[in-house]
Amino acid sequence: MTILFFGDIVAKLGREAVKKVLPELMKKYQPDLVLANAENLAHGKGVTEKTLNEMMAIGINVFTSGNHITKKGEYTKILSSEKYPLLRPANYPPLVPGREYIKLKIKNKNVYVMNFLGRVFFPESVDCPFRKFDEMYKLLKIKKNDIVIVDFHSEATSEAVALGWYLDGRASCVIGTHTHIQTADEKILREGTGYITDVGMVGGVDTVIGVKKEIIIETFLTQVTSLHEFPESGSAEVNAVVMEIDEKTCKCVDIKRVNKRIDIN
Repeated sequence: MTILFFGDIVAKLGREAVKKVLPELMKKYQPDLVLANAENLAHGKGVTEKTLNEMMAIGINVFTSGNHITKKGEYTKILSSEKYPLLRPANYPPLVPGREYIKLKIKNKNVYVMNFLGRVFFPESVDCPFRKFDEMYKLLKIKKNDIVIVDFHSEATSEAVALGWYLDGRASCVIGTHTHIQTADEKILREGTGYITDVGMVGGVDTVIGVKKEIIIETFLTQVTSLHEFPESGSAEVNAVVMEIDEKTCKCVDIKRVNKRIDIN
C-alpha cells in the first residue's frame, strides 16, 4: 500500500502549490491514500470550510492538524462535522470537539490515522502522547495486521524521536510535523515502523517557515510582534513523504522524501 503525506500546507500559496503538483505525484506514485497536515491551511493559521473543501476536491483524503487548528472561529463547527475527514490532536482534553482518529478500509485492510501533539516547548497543557497512544491502541483493539499512521506534531526533535521508538512495531509510520523544516532522517526502525522527525511544509521558499521573511526578521530585531502575512504568489516548496506499507505484515518497507519547487503566479 502506498501512502502520500504532505507537510503543513501554509496559506494560499501552499494550497495552490499542492493543486499544481498533486496530479504529477498521483501519476508517479499512484498512492492509495493521500494525507496532509491542515493546521495552517487558511491564511497560515487554522482551517475554514472553504479551504478544506478546496483541498478535498483535489483528492486529499484525510487531514491531520496541530496546535493551530482552533485559530479560526468556525473550528468548532468544522471539527464537529462528520463531513470533514479532519483530526484534532487526540491528546487534547476531551471537551475539545473533533475526532481523535479516523478509520478507513483500503484494500480490505483497516487503516487508522492518528494525530498527537507534543508537550515540550508548547504552551498547551495536553495529555501525554505516549500514554494516549497506548490507551487508544488498547481501546480500538488494534491488531498487528492493521495499518496505523501517526502524525506527531512536535517542537522538540528528541520528543519526536522518542515517540518513534516507543511506537516501533505498533505504528506502521510515525510522521513528524510542526516545524515546517524537513529533516533528513527518514528511516525504518528495527520493528518495522517508518519514521521521519518532520516532513516539512508546503509554502513559500523566500519566507521564514511560510511567513513573509521581513516580518519575522523585524520581530527578532525589535522583539515587537507583528501580524503574520503570507505570500500568495512566487516560488513554493513542496515537502512530502511517500510510504510503502507491506499489506501482509503492515510494516513499512520504504519511506522516501519528496522535495519540489513550484512557481505560482
